[in-house]
Amino acid sequence: MTANEDIVIEMRKICTRFGDHQVHTDLDLDVRRGEILAIAGGSGSGKSVLLREMILLQRPTSGTIKIFGDDISTLTDDKAHALRQRWGVLFQHSGLFSSINVRENVGLPLREHSSLADALIDDIAEWKLSLTGLPPDTGQKMPNELSGGMLKRAALARAIALDPELLFLDEPTTGLDPTSSAGVDELILRTHALYGLTIVMVTHDLDLLWAVSDRVAVLGEGRVLAVGSMEELSHNPHPIISAYFVDQRAAILKTKVSKSTKPQEEKWKTK
Repeated sequence: MTANEDIVIEMRKICTRFGDHQVHTDLDLDVRRGEILAIAGGSGSGKSVLLREMILLQRPTSGTIKIFGDDISTLTDDKAHALRQRWGVLFQHSGLFSSINVRENVGLPLREHSSLADALIDDIAEWKLSLTGLPPDTGQKMPNELSGGMLKRAALARAIALDPELLFLDEPTTGLDPTSSAGVDELILRTHALYGLTIVMVTHDLDLLWAVSDRVAVLGEGRVLAVGSMEELSHNPHPIISAYFVDQRAAILKTKVSKSTKPQEEKWKTK
């Protein structure tokens, strides 16, 4: 495998503006085949915008994005359609359709992009759900009957319905309790190992970053400030990077302390 073949996503000199607001300025980033790359950074650093540009939901103002070697700015509609079938996306709020059951949600990409029989699609959907650790009866339920953790798993089952080579995860642990978040950590690692996927993940969850990422790209000042392992970044002297890690860890500790003292506070209030 050549060096170029080892790069799944190549972003060069990406500039993104919304009116007078500059989000990215000459941003460069590579995603390597088979890795779990996380994108982190403070609020307003452009994490979600960058992800949307990768999945063709919006175009940067200038710069070049190549995915699997194809320059997305030159793609025909047919080629763009074919390219989208090579990746799956887990959206931040799951994105399941509320009017159909979970099995139909998971089978939807197969109904849209294959000529398989409905019965076979249902079987595949049930199998994908089982791979995420959900109970056998989950497929018959409606999305509003699932807990937050179960919704994330169902959304992941839909994201891998077409056996993608590339998986995008947008804040996969947002809104989950610590136990459910830990379950998502394990699920991401298991899915990565099972499919040999390349995974790009946007998250502010430090525990998730430590648990699953091979490399982390920290955004700030409109660009990628540094890329490396969590161990490397935790010692990075750049003021934005060091402040980000300190602030995020403080927020986590504050939440944990708040949860641990709440029962005691409620106990005193009842006296």
